[in-house]
Amino acid sequence: MSEVLPENLTVLVADDHPIFRKGLKQVIDGQSGFSVIAEAADGVSALRLLEEHLPAIAVLDLDMPKMDGFAVAENVKKRSLNIKTIILTMHKDELHVRRAVDLGVDGYVIKDDAAHEIVNCLKTVAGGKEYFSPVLTSILLKRSRNNSSEHTKCGISELTPSERHILLMLSELKTNREIAAILHISSRTVENHRAHICSKLGLHGSHALVRFAVEQKSNLI
Repeated sequence: MSEVLPENLTVLVADDHPIFRKGLKQVIDGQSGFSVIAEAADGVSALRLLEEHLPAIAVLDLDMPKMDGFAVAENVKKRSLNIKTIILTMHKDELHVRRAVDLGVDGYVIKDDAAHEIVNCLKTVAGGKEYFSPVLTSILLKRSRNNSSEHTKCGISELTPSERHILLMLSELKTNREIAAILHISSRTVENHRAHICSKLGLHGSHALVRFAVEQKSNLI
């Protein structure tokens, strides 16, 4: 089941390079269903505009003056702003990817490929899933294996049948809304189940549970 997106989703673009920012804005505005309503050249301005406009999605350059993209994303979480966050960066190393995952950002796009990937990223994030540039696959798989090896032995056996069922559906990349529809429960109830599962498995970060589920799918069937 594919996620039905709203007719128009608003976006903030923050990058200290005006030419790059303008090009990205043109790509996003040229895509049906999305529109850029604010731009920022530094992190402090980005956070102020996010609070003022409350866009659906924030596209944040990592290496911005005054406050970097990670700091802006972290403030979005701390202030409970209902805004999806996408990081734009040249960094492809494990350290930065791990930081992004731990912060629970919704997207991580390598700048070299941003013009080609940003629309797909926006659609994926708007649909309730995360997006990381394909060039980062090996890093993400390595992290997933490390996480799963730490939690598999004692974790899955402690889950109830209902929790295992939800974990299995998460391994199939179903959203909270889709799981709720299948189980005839509310999305909030699904979120509560996810929190309990994370607690039992010792997982932290909003996307760690999905990665664990995908890696352990064969142990859940």
